[in-house]
Amino acid sequence: MNPFLKMRLIGVAVAFAIYAADQWSKWFVTERLGVDRLGDVMYLLPFFDLRYTQNFGVSMGLFEADSFESRWMLVGVTALIALVVTIWMFREKAFGDILGLAMILGGALGNIKDRYELGYVTDFADLHFGDFRPFLIFNVADAAITIGVVIILARAFFMRDKDDEEVDDLMQGKPADAAESN
Repeated sequence: MNPFLKMRLIGVAVAFAIYAADQWSKWFVTERLGVDRLGDVMYLLPFFDLRYTQNFGVSMGLFEADSFESRWMLVGVTALIALVVTIWMFREKAFGDILGLAMILGGALGNIKDRYELGYVTDFADLHFGDFRPFLIFNVADAAITIGVVIILARAFFMRDKDDEEVDDLMQGKPADAAESN
């Protein structure tokens, strides 16, 4: 199998796994544990609770969809972003970037499904240290999106880009030194 195709298939599998983990965790918290109404809290650790909330906006509650039209506009915009991320993932050559984009895609799909079906995104993970909350209440999809963005940014700032010829040589199994000696 072509190594580039294999990396992209792994990316699709990672995106699907994150989507599935996000949907399962939301189901488990709301259905099995019964944390399903605004104000419901299940205390787990001194720094982590399950606290049900409905997010009608996007990241950090921005751009709240408070009408039928704005809800569907938000679904459309986030779906367009997911499409752009998908295209980017399929064009990317570096596995680290494919992995980061797959995490963003899987998380986006999980949140899009919620917004499409419910009109809001179900959030439940509450990380806190006393009264200090470094994040708003979030879910698996949000965490995956955040980690994916950090991976993409870290690779953009700290990883040296290889030119296309060197990447092609590496994918064909040639050592990096062979490309320099030609």
